[in-house]
Amino acid sequence: MDKLKCTVSYDGTHFYGYQVQPEKRTVQSEIQSALSRMHHGSQIKITASGRTDRGVHAKGQVFHFSSPLKIPTDHWTLALNSLLPEDIHIFRTERVPESFHARYDVRKKEYRYRLLTRPQPDLFRRLYTLHVPDKLDLGKMNEAAQYIVGTHDFSCFCAANTSVRNKIRTVYELEIFPVDPDETVIRIVGSGFLYQMVRIVTGTLLDVGLHARVPESVGRIIEGKDRQAASKTAPAHGLTLWRVIY
Repeated sequence: MDKLKCTVSYDGTHFYGYQVQPEKRTVQSEIQSALSRMHHGSQIKITASGRTDRGVHAKGQVFHFSSPLKIPTDHWTLALNSLLPEDIHIFRTERVPESFHARYDVRKKEYRYRLLTRPQPDLFRRLYTLHVPDKLDLGKMNEAAQYIVGTHDFSCFCAANTSVRNKIRTVYELEIFPVDPDETVIRIVGSGFLYQMVRIVTGTLLDVGLHARVPESVGRIIEGKDRQAASKTAPAHGLTLWRVIY
């Protein structure tokens, strides 16, 4: 039995998230269906680094699975891609030790939230960026970001409907920068993230960038541990799981 690790990209637009849901189209169900076809109907379960919500994209999601098939490593990538829909693409497959675990061995994750920062919307970027027609103060946003970097109880940046009790996480890097004249990126790297945490952080930083909040207020929000004190959750479609670091 071989254990394999795959790195996969997907466009989350037409998925009900990553995780299998009854009667719903999900990333996990599509990949497992492809694996089942390769294994003549046998069910093969995949385990990912974590789930992504409905509408969230991934550039570098990672999952593992075990298989009795003796297939050269590079052929796995070709075979799976031939069976997967066009909005999922596996671009690397590796053999890993039996001890490897795609979720529990994660050291860091990087997410990026893309903002279209110009007066007019862009038809061809509407599924992957949040349109912000007003000018953003990136200096103030980066100032506010420094209150988030570090190890904190991030209860204020966690959706209320979560069963997770331990809300302490570490954010290693958080920066806001333009990638072209029309697009700005919020890049965040952390040990892990709470439910909707990156989207709530994004919403709060946007309020700072639009001068609806002052940067110092972000520190007070974190200290207060109150979700209601933070800003609205940014829409899912601007968010991409960029890479997983082991």
